Amino acid sequence: MMIHSRPEMIHTHQTAPTQFVEANGIRFAYRRFGKPGGVPLVFNQHFTGTIDHWDPGVTDGLAATREVILFNNAGISNSSGEVPTTFEEMGANAIAFLNALGLKQVDVLGFSIGGFVAQEITLQAPELVRRLVLVGTGPRGGQNMATLTPEAQQIFGATYKVPEEIWLKVHFTDSEASQAAGREFLKRFLRRTENRDPEVNEKVAPAQIEAIGKWGVQREGSYEYLKTILQPTLVINGDNDVIIYSINSWILQQNIPNAQLIIYPDANHGSQYQYPERFVGHVSMFLSE
Repeated sequence: MMIHSRPEMIHTHQTAPTQFVEANGIRFAYRRFGKPGGVPLVFNQHFTGTIDHWDPGVTDGLAATREVILFNNAGISNSSGEVPTTFEEMGANAIAFLNALGLKQVDVLGFSIGGFVAQEITLQAPELVRRLVLVGTGPRGGQNMATLTPEAQQIFGATYKVPEEIWLKVHFTDSEASQAAGREFLKRFLRRTENRDPEVNEKVAPAQIEAIGKWGVQREGSYEYLKTILQPTLVINGDNDVIIYSINSWILQQNIPNAQLIIYPDANHGSQYQYPERFVGHVSMFLSE
């Protein structure tokens, strides 16, 4: 017997079904849930991450007041196609995905390299983007961004008895409080067990690293493009991001005309996962202004 979800049934991060839509010759996997109506919030994911690498504490928190859309861009997990080696192409694919859903206006959130994609969406289709949230990310040609930072190389190059514990190093500082928050995050992160996304294949990381190299190279006037992002923008990071150094969030805020910056204390790359309630409060307030 097939059970159809009733229109009045509100899904959560745990229960939202994975759906597919075709665009640009790519079959995109996505999930939509939360409060329908209004402008949806579209999430763009970090290095080697899938839909299931988002924190339900963040997605469900934001879904209480708006619809959220999580998706795997081309070549990621259960989306078809190849991962492009430029963020411009990743942005174009994301726009094709949003157009295929028939969306006329969205708010865009990008985390880490998802923040590069979010900037590209905004640059290539400014009429599509109402507001922009950039988390743990940086500009083209930012500081120490042409390669993985030494800390990131060490973290991603190490082996972990429990594979998921890599995220305790990527997203959290070594302090007792931050690591405790990290362990709470891992519990939330692993809670969805049914219809969970497959992890990415071995082609993803090299393609994304190549794209990072092109994005991160410093040129004269690297930050000029940021002045053309006119959307209200919220920039959030931890005070000790070792993956994309925190100074890059300041550079974003200084160059995007209508940007504000929030820095969370004793926090690394995943500051939003260390302080999910605080993050949800700040983002919700910003999006409803």
